[in-house]
Amino acid sequence: MPFLCSCATGKYTMRKIWLLVLLIFYHAFPSKGISSISTRPRTVNVGALMSFNSTVGRVAKVAIQAAVDDVNSDATILNGTELKILMLDTKLSTGFLGIVDSLRLMENDTVAIIGPQFSVMAHVISHIANEMQVPLLSFAATDPTLTSLQFPYFVRTTQSDLHQMTAVAEIVDHFQWRDVIAIYIDDDHGRNGVSALGDKLAEKRGKLSHKAPLKPGNITREDINSALVKIALMESRVIVLHIYPSFGLDVLNVARSLGMMGSGYVWIATDWLSTLLDSNPSLFTTESINDIQGLITLRMYTPESEIKRKFISSWNKVSKEKNPVEGPFALNTFGFYAYDTVWVLASALDAFFRSGGTLSFSNDSSLNMLRGGSFELDSMGVFLDGEKLLKKILEVNRSGLTGEMMFGQDGNLVHSSYEVINVIGSGIRRIGYWSETSGLHTGESPNHSISGDGLYGVIWPGQTTQTPRGWVFSSNGKPLRIGVPLRISYREFVSRTEGTEMFGGYCIDVFTAALSLLPYPVPYKFFSFGDGKTNPPNTKLLNKITIGEFDAVVGDITITTNRTKIVDFTQPYIESGLVVVAPIRKMKSSAWAFLRPFTPMMWFVTGMFFLVVGAVVWILERRLNDDFRGPARRQFVTIIWFSFSTLFFSHREKTVSTLGRLVLIIWLFVVLILNSSYIASLTSILTVEQLSSSVKGIESLATSDERIGFPSGSFAENYLTEELNIHRSRLVPLNSPSDYERALKDGPANGGVTAIIDERAYMELFLATRCEYGIVGQEFTKMGWGFAFPRDSPLAIDMSTAILKLSENGDLQRIHDKWLTRSACSSEGAKQGIDRLELKSFWGLFLLSGIACFVALLCYVARMVYRFSRHSNSNSEGSSHSARLRSFFTFMNEREEEDIHMSKRKRTEKGSSGRVAHDEELDVQNYTRG
Repeated sequence: MPFLCSCATGKYTMRKIWLLVLLIFYHAFPSKGISSISTRPRTVNVGALMSFNSTVGRVAKVAIQAAVDDVNSDATILNGTELKILMLDTKLSTGFLGIVDSLRLMENDTVAIIGPQFSVMAHVISHIANEMQVPLLSFAATDPTLTSLQFPYFVRTTQSDLHQMTAVAEIVDHFQWRDVIAIYIDDDHGRNGVSALGDKLAEKRGKLSHKAPLKPGNITREDINSALVKIALMESRVIVLHIYPSFGLDVLNVARSLGMMGSGYVWIATDWLSTLLDSNPSLFTTESINDIQGLITLRMYTPESEIKRKFISSWNKVSKEKNPVEGPFALNTFGFYAYDTVWVLASALDAFFRSGGTLSFSNDSSLNMLRGGSFELDSMGVFLDGEKLLKKILEVNRSGLTGEMMFGQDGNLVHSSYEVINVIGSGIRRIGYWSETSGLHTGESPNHSISGDGLYGVIWPGQTTQTPRGWVFSSNGKPLRIGVPLRISYREFVSRTEGTEMFGGYCIDVFTAALSLLPYPVPYKFFSFGDGKTNPPNTKLLNKITIGEFDAVVGDITITTNRTKIVDFTQPYIESGLVVVAPIRKMKSSAWAFLRPFTPMMWFVTGMFFLVVGAVVWILERRLNDDFRGPARRQFVTIIWFSFSTLFFSHREKTVSTLGRLVLIIWLFVVLILNSSYIASLTSILTVEQLSSSVKGIESLATSDERIGFPSGSFAENYLTEELNIHRSRLVPLNSPSDYERALKDGPANGGVTAIIDERAYMELFLATRCEYGIVGQEFTKMGWGFAFPRDSPLAIDMSTAILKLSENGDLQRIHDKWLTRSACSSEGAKQGIDRLELKSFWGLFLLSGIACFVALLCYVARMVYRFSRHSNSNSEGSSHSARLRSFFTFMNEREEEDIHMSKRKRTEKGSSGRVAHDEELDVQNYTRG
């Protein structure tokens, strides 16, 4: 109710104003008690509120009259009940007097009101509608705060500005703009629409950087000029114009006269402009068309259909009949919604009557206390079945000129969609759509696109196709004030030329190189920060941005979480995490250095496998190979010699058995790998300098009680105490590299420190000329340096892009080499662990060799058992178990040739004895015959 408050005098409260409205309301009404009309009355009274002389109202009046005629001529919709409508011209007033005039609509048992046209009026009349239970069906009140929660009897039969502002925000985000300026009429319609825009921009990480309200009513060119001059001095060039059609062209004309319709500007007009262009096609042939070149505007989308084509074709005739004085005039989108609103109401009334609803009115009992006054307010009538009719309205689901007319749970039409239009030359061009389901896209229709795919190309103000940047530096003629830390150490990063205000160094060169890649000039001036005696704290320097003293900060500024809360950083241009620097010493060479490539366990397992493989080969070869036979002492020496001679591939003994050769070839492969690995590791140990330190890294340092040095004023202090829980008493602030060196040389015993924690970029320069110190352990934070700008500064985004280009084209590395490349003693630091080879790296080889030995032995034993079983068949079967076992070992100890020879001899002896017996038998037989 802010409008009423502004119209009433200061001494009146809201309740007094409400009573005044009711008094005037009743003044136009006759006294009546309870009245009831039959279920199917002959006529139904409906009111309509609009401004007949406005762009929207003139079209809506004719569209509503045409819809009423079509409903009354259609016998299928109300079954003979005539829809009788009473229209009231609210003029162009959205104020209190227009509201009072509109109350006359309810004089004759009005069951519903179509309108009002203006959101300001809708706010007040909705209170009366709630009290009287009369539905309001507005085809033009788009204020998103007119919700069903506060105003249950308000039904919006057009699209809400909430959806329109969502579409605007997505257009802004599509072109990657962040700051937007809004120009609007300072009433409920303008304020609430722009508020919705701000919320939607925030969801896209954008913002309304400035709001320019214009007073409602008679706006003068001086008012417009004053608002636009302020906007012209601002950085943002993206302007959203949310205004009434009657004032919109005046704003654009003044903007053109101020040079604000040229290249670099972006103007987005809400649907008032498309409505104006549709209603006044003659604008394209007037001088006013030059004021809107390159603008983007929205238009509520209405799909093509047969009934829409018929309505458009008959419009000229209908508009001439309904308005013979002015003659035919053009149609706009609000005319379609006004027409459909009548049909929604007619459909709801038909369902209302079919469900047994009656047009019954009664006095408002809450006003009985006012009985006896001169106005007799207690006799005001309330539509008893108004809630039932409201329910039927919200249940309507029909297709009309505007497409599907169906309401969601929030009381708004579902499937809201808009056309995105670009004004070009003497016409307009649709460059895409926006819909709730698909966002921005260029499909055939808003509600049939699978996914958003952006917009077609736009012709922007200034007749350019290049997308405007959306912002410029403020037109106050002042260059950027850039703060630079006045360092006393590590001047390779930032330094000031003595006696001048000129700065140089790695950070300065990167900044100027990035600026040169921007597509626009950036005037700037460096300002030093610091006393020249100590390195200034960077946090205080960044705070200068927040208070507006500096527009940016350039230097060795580390990007941390806390700092990103107060400023915006660019893309990091150098990585520089925290490292530990401590004294290091060279590891002295040892007579036993050759043992260091293998761990003790590795040596032990390797030696055992040499012996095992030698024994296995001896077992497999001894029955076939004379080299593996002989006395026990000789055989033992052979096993040892053969085993270790394979290390150098110099074994003299030949292997003749298949199993022995299999075991040996696999073992020789293992030996080859072991030899190669040992030689490589030993070479590294003896040729690469090995360094050691008592400090192993940040973990060992944090758990000890030693003193730690850190750069004074650095973020490292808070990190060590808050993140690593190192007590503050252990930390020693140091100011310069000479302090670092002195503290490390003294050590904790003499008041110095065990180690220093600082950023890698600094430490690499520190170690370049100090070979007795080195970086130990790993870098334990991942940070970087960036340039700082105010929050939401568009320059930070463009500079980030420029830094990435520097990195891609190699310029960033060349600048680094120019300032920071030094012949460091040991830039990589101390290597804490020697790359000793462990057993786990070779267990697969040993497993392969072991499996080969086992399988070969298994096959050999099985073969010997089989041969022994055949050999023992010729012996006596009465032998004991122990005797057979001794015989088996004796059998295995014999040479293969002896075993074969004995078998042959036994077969020969057996054959000879058989022949002798046979000869003796023949002799006996011969002797007997003889």
